[in-house]
Amino acid sequence: MIEPHAERMKKSIVALKEEFNTIRTGRASASLFDKIRVDYYGEKTPLSQVATVSIPEARLVVIQPWDKALIVEIEKAIHKSELSLNPSNDGKVIRIAIPPLTEERRKELAKHAKAIAEQSRVAIRNIRRDGNDEFKKAEKDSSLTEDQLKTLEDDLQKVTDSSVAEINAILEEKENEILEG
Repeated sequence: MIEPHAERMKKSIVALKEEFNTIRTGRASASLFDKIRVDYYGEKTPLSQVATVSIPEARLVVIQPWDKALIVEIEKAIHKSELSLNPSNDGKVIRIAIPPLTEERRKELAKHAKAIAEQSRVAIRNIRRDGNDEFKKAEKDSSLTEDQLKTLEDDLQKVTDSSVAEINAILEEKENEILEG
């Protein structure tokens, strides 16, 4: 009875990791561009589906569109994004130098990461609440005994605690990455 709730908690943690991948640190990373959508023949298409994103150096991103006509659209999409990056192109590829983050911007990003982690913790607690409600309903319907209810609630609390601990560890790692520069 706990498995579906544990599975939902795992999905929340995976979503947190994906969200953290899009937060810029001082280093270049292809995952920074995961949320960028390019106008491709009237459709908003993920950048990864219209170009190759490579990292030849620690602070350099090279984007090579499969269709050269997309260079302008890709540049527009990057300018519109929240990444605050300045792409330049030579007609064939787009180069983006990743500037070092200012101390103020690092603190801002760390604060943003904490807010995202808190949303994940809230999601985990909501899943726990849903599970406990389900267990109490089952007890009222007499399909669970009081002892079984207590055991299930305790087990769900253990899963919740380990999920929150994992979120905290992921947050700490991301904060260190952001603040190290």
